[in-house]
Amino acid sequence: MVVIGAGQAGLAGAYHLRRSGFEPDRGFVVLDHSPGPGGAWQFRWPSLTYGRVHGMHALPGLELTDADPARSSAEVISDYFDRYERAFDLRVRRPVDVRAVREGSGGRLLVETSEGVWTARALINATGTWDRPFWPRYPGQETFRGRQLHTAQYPGPEAFAGLRVVVVGGGASGTQHLLEIAPYAAATTWVTRRPPVFREGPFDENAGRAAVALVEERVRRGLPPGSVVSVTGLPLGDAVRRGIEDGVLDRQPMFDHITPAGVDWKDGRHVDADVILWATGFRAAIDHLAPLRLREPGGGIRMEGTHAAADPRIHLVGYGPSASTIGANRAGRAAVRDIRRLLAREPAAA
Repeated sequence: MVVIGAGQAGLAGAYHLRRSGFEPDRGFVVLDHSPGPGGAWQFRWPSLTYGRVHGMHALPGLELTDADPARSSAEVISDYFDRYERAFDLRVRRPVDVRAVREGSGGRLLVETSEGVWTARALINATGTWDRPFWPRYPGQETFRGRQLHTAQYPGPEAFAGLRVVVVGGGASGTQHLLEIAPYAAATTWVTRRPPVFREGPFDENAGRAAVALVEERVRRGLPPGSVVSVTGLPLGDAVRRGIEDGVLDRQPMFDHITPAGVDWKDGRHVDADVILWATGFRAAIDHLAPLRLREPGGGIRMEGTHAAADPRIHLVGYGPSASTIGANRAGRAAVRDIRRLLAREPAAA
């Protein structure tokens, strides 16, 4: 088996492979293109402290305890993932870039990488979304004289001191960026395609199940997974309430045109800007699976449980309904269970 990616989903899958009797380097291999442990967390902006992380669930078999809430989440979780890899001897190989997965001979898959080719009878794909930031296209975008950057490149609020900043996006990252940037910036403007939906009260188990069910319905129909906030809403905590009261979180409808000096709306309004920060989310990083032709006409991969409906050898963990830390843990266990059943039906030399 090959596991692609060593974030939460990939490590959960590797753990359950290990527990099922598969040996690292002999029964399975974990390939990760990042420079070190931590998955996408190692790239998070420095101002995102561990205490501000929403819903980080421990990996199976090893709790994350006594973490300093004031410490950078990138440092806390990278250290935790490093301890986890060593505790269970997962032997992650990095940096290894997976370039393509193709059909091989005898029912095997060929996994082509920067470090050679692996063959596999089954695959756990856990590549997440961080490597596929979504940049919308708007008229005049190429004429803008200021700086454009995406959440994936966010350097922290100090970089926006004295600047006029337009933040695009109605998710958790967009609101966090605004609340951080506002004390430093000369002015901020928040624009979103749809009015934000704020959620009061705790996000309990019933709400979680309902959100997962909505995402599952999309992937069962072969549609791309929707954004997290589209099914969960934005939590209305104290900081968000203050942002609304102070006018920082004063949402404007999406602009229609980008000019060299800012953004314009059809009704004649204009906002000058030095920076446009696109907090517009990410897409699944699955281009390396393109040779297998798994995508449906709707643009997504239709799923049955954790595996692609078109190919039961391909398990997508951390995709669609399992794109949360607790969901990835559960999906890793389910994927390994299905892989064991699949291999039990096939001759070992196939």
